[in-house]
Amino acid sequence: MASGPTMLVPQCLVENKNEQLSVNRKALKILYKISQPVVVVAIAGLYRTGKSYLMNRLARENIGFPLGSTVQSETKGIWMWCVPHPSKPNHTLVLLDTEGLGDVEKSDPKNDSWIFALAVLLSSCFVYNSMSTINNDALEQLHYVTELTELIRAKSSPNPGRVEDAPEFANFFPDFIWAVRDFTLELKLHGHPISEDEYLENALKLIPGENPKVKNSNKSRECIRHFFPKQKCFVFDRPKYEKEFLAHIEYVLENQLDPKFQEQSNNFCSYVFTHARTKTLREGVRVTGNRLGTLVVTYVDAINSGAVPCLENAVTTLAQRENSAAVQKAADHYKEQMTQRVWFPTDTLQALLDVHADCEREAVAVFMEHSFKDENQEFQKKLMEIIKNKKEDFILHNEKASVDYCQAILNRLSEALMENIAAGTFNVPGGHKLYLEAKKRIERQYWQVSRKGGKANEVLQNFLQSQAAIENSILQSDKALTKGERAIAVERAKKEAAEKEEELLRQKQKEQQQQMEAQERSLKENIAQLKYKLERERDNSLREMERLLDHKLKMQKDMLTEGFRKTSEKMNAEIIHLRKEIEATRNDKTPWISRTLDRLAIEATSILSVPAKVVGLGLKGLSSLFK
Repeated sequence: MASGPTMLVPQCLVENKNEQLSVNRKALKILYKISQPVVVVAIAGLYRTGKSYLMNRLARENIGFPLGSTVQSETKGIWMWCVPHPSKPNHTLVLLDTEGLGDVEKSDPKNDSWIFALAVLLSSCFVYNSMSTINNDALEQLHYVTELTELIRAKSSPNPGRVEDAPEFANFFPDFIWAVRDFTLELKLHGHPISEDEYLENALKLIPGENPKVKNSNKSRECIRHFFPKQKCFVFDRPKYEKEFLAHIEYVLENQLDPKFQEQSNNFCSYVFTHARTKTLREGVRVTGNRLGTLVVTYVDAINSGAVPCLENAVTTLAQRENSAAVQKAADHYKEQMTQRVWFPTDTLQALLDVHADCEREAVAVFMEHSFKDENQEFQKKLMEIIKNKKEDFILHNEKASVDYCQAILNRLSEALMENIAAGTFNVPGGHKLYLEAKKRIERQYWQVSRKGGKANEVLQNFLQSQAAIENSILQSDKALTKGERAIAVERAKKEAAEKEEELLRQKQKEQQQQMEAQERSLKENIAQLKYKLERERDNSLREMERLLDHKLKMQKDMLTEGFRKTSEKMNAEIIHLRKEIEATRNDKTPWISRTLDRLAIEATSILSVPAKVVGLGLKGLSSLFK
């Protein structure tokens, strides 16, 4: 079962010392141990605005993230608290509390921008915390969101901060919550009551005018609406009006807080617990705790190297690490299950191959579950080769166990025969007949023993061949036989030996055919599971594009309604391009998947030594077998 968190208190995840970012290895170890999917909630905002209090509420604790009671910022860098998710079973809620933006003690304002960008990159739900009201001043303070086009890239490109990346942001950015603290206004617009979401929607409407200040605040509005796929607002009354209580709010009992504030806090937490999404990457790949740890390291390393964090590069780095681990996990599963299920020696080779097929199917499923973005199926082919080699090792082990067991049986059954031969018991008239009877008795007793394995016939043949010279010597010295009878006995012995050799050859040919069929099954199993995975990824990708299209169409409609026709028309190119992508994905139901499967079929034949007839199937579209 996937493991979850055991954190009792928060840990610093990204340290910010002397305005230099670094990943805290202790916190990283905690993430690496979490194999459950994660819902990541990050909060950012000006310092000393009560961010940590909200995060403690989400952790359902009063004390955890340091709140502080002075004008000096308490939180430095990004602090992390991993707790079991209260409403999503087998999920972990990862809370990220960032240091306050706009700290007067800082010398480099870019440091704040990187903290903000990291919070956005890592989270699936991003909370921006501000005071009093959403007005032009508040929007100008949120200038960090306008800098994201310079700080984040969606795709690998030699042109950092290219504008073309911005339309893709909504594809992987978190949902956006604006938390307005110490809110004192009435939620009314034009004399009519409005909801918190309507308040935010109205505040984010673009303001007509060419004034630089208007343009600046409009830029923040536009970026929030474009980049974040969903926007939500919560307003909070002052929790308590006595200043001395607020300075140490973590020690104030909940029933001592303002009832309205309690209700608002509960609504906020309930919404996050219910609606905050599991962190996902492209094609719906769910982020686990250990994957989140890799993303943190990748992004911070990029920042420290002077590069721009790139989602595509981060996913590629993560895929390399995860796919290597997936191969190992799958290979370990195969070996463990084979060891548990096979009793050596098996009655037949086919019995072993049947267990192999079941264990391989499970191992491939393990790989498919834990791998993603396996370009050209390089890791899957590596797994196929590993399992093939392990299977051959099990076959060799099975054969040795059969040989050893059969040899031990024959040694025991032939003990009396060997003693009689040594004592000259058969060197008498009629001795050849006595010898044949003793040998036949050994054969009958040998075949009565069960579970001898696939080498039973071969070991017996070797034993009989080792007796050929002795048998001929006894035959030639048996004076009870005429010369003609001896000749007949010699011919009979040769015929029996030839028949047994032919039988042994047929068995070997049958086993070779069984091994070849097992390799064909292996190829088909790998292709079938890859096909299922690729189809799911295609469907997930289609859903992502459709969600993005809905977002862009709403944006375009809103811009037109607000009188910004030019801005609305500028989005046409994005929408047309996205519609073409969706249409191509819908219509191209199987060709690109078939090409991928056919390529694997062709390349895997050399790994699995599958015969040419199956290669031919691959060239003609082996994927059609799984429609």
